[in-house]
Amino acid sequence: MRLSELSERSGLSTATIKYYLREGLLAPGRRISATTADYDEAHLRRLRLVRTLLQVGGVSVAAAREVLKHVDDDSLGRTIRLGAAHWALPHPSAPDGAQEDEALATARREVDRLLDDVGWESARDLAPLNPDHRSLVEAVASLIRLGYPWNAEMMTPYARMMHQVAVHDLDFTETYPSDTEQVEAAVAATILLEPILRGMHRLAQQEETVRRYGIT
Repeated sequence: MRLSELSERSGLSTATIKYYLREGLLAPGRRISATTADYDEAHLRRLRLVRTLLQVGGVSVAAAREVLKHVDDDSLGRTIRLGAAHWALPHPSAPDGAQEDEALATARREVDRLLDDVGWESARDLAPLNPDHRSLVEAVASLIRLGYPWNAEMMTPYARMMHQVAVHDLDFTETYPSDTEQVEAAVAATILLEPILRGMHRLAQQEETVRRYGIT
């Protein structure tokens, strides 16, 4: 398809697509003349992923470029490829000036105990490098500082439910034929499912509150 058709089908202006090409977010089309290139379904799929990263996920162009670099690195195995793409996504950071304190040390111990208890061995082994582990520890530390004794036992039911979510995630991505499409789908699901899960969590909590206490 020509650029104009790619623009029409993606819902993005030709100027935006050219910007993504310049920034390395979209691979060049197949050159058919000095001024014309041909694009295919893979370009259309990639544009949808880029729009998800930038507009829905709030990811910067630089971070999106890093994520897509790992998505496209077919020299890596699927696990490393997806893990690297996930790690390149933005993660919540500790407040400026935050320092190691008793709450953070306790949170780290409890999170690591949780990983041992539920048998997440690879997550435990990679914990020092994993930004998701760090984000979890920092969130638990904030709860502890507020006076909530959040520990491994309290987190275990959540972890087991999240494991089932992960099973559904990968079952979904495996419906796509190629490794690249599966990694793209997993990255898109990471961006889009988190607000879905947050919304369902809040709705479920509201529903259970009404069930237990009624509407007063």
